[in-house]
Amino acid sequence: MDWSPIWISMKTAGLSILITFFLGLFAAWRVVCIRNERWKALWDGILTLPLVLPPTVAGFFLLYIFGVKRPLGRFFVEYFGVKIAFSWGAAVIAAVVMSFPLMYRSARGALEQVDPDLADAARTLGMSEWRIFCRVLLPNGRSGIASGGILAFARGLGEFGATAMIAGNIAGKTRTLPMAVYSEVAAGNMDRAFQYVEIMAIIALGSILLMNYGTFRADKGRRQR
Repeated sequence: MDWSPIWISMKTAGLSILITFFLGLFAAWRVVCIRNERWKALWDGILTLPLVLPPTVAGFFLLYIFGVKRPLGRFFVEYFGVKIAFSWGAAVIAAVVMSFPLMYRSARGALEQVDPDLADAARTLGMSEWRIFCRVLLPNGRSGIASGGILAFARGLGEFGATAMIAGNIAGKTRTLPMAVYSEVAAGNMDRAFQYVEIMAIIALGSILLMNYGTFRADKGRRQR
């Protein structure tokens, strides 16, 4: 069995969750702070859009933005000598875009469930909004935030459609586990495809169990208080 898809997938999912976690958490906090409901609904729709778009459509937009003949893609080539499309970096970008909504929505739900009286009490003590976020919202919403991170990691690991569009299926470079499954099935190597499927199923199940365990611990801690 070729182990490179496993390594590429873990690298891609690992880097993408580092980016997605902080971007999604920051975006959730900023949207929660918006007072105008119309603006909040608009930004929520924009940030959630990759979740409802077909992955190939999201990948098309990414290819349209980062293609070598597009302004942004050409800029990276001319000034940095970096070709984004059909590179490992493109696989990371696809994973970030497709997993971002899960992190964002989980974090937003967790932050909105925090008792607003706690934040108001902190404001009366003169705490800044940033300190309220770090000292009040994050500790009280950590269970939902962590669950969002786990889901986003699993989503990034299993990304296929957008990755196929912008990163391609290059062996040893952009061929992630889902792409490897597709390639082996197309080649008629069902046994090898099943091996890759087993690995993905184990990782996915482990992610769900870890998320459920974290939720159980958080609920148990709240009941004890």
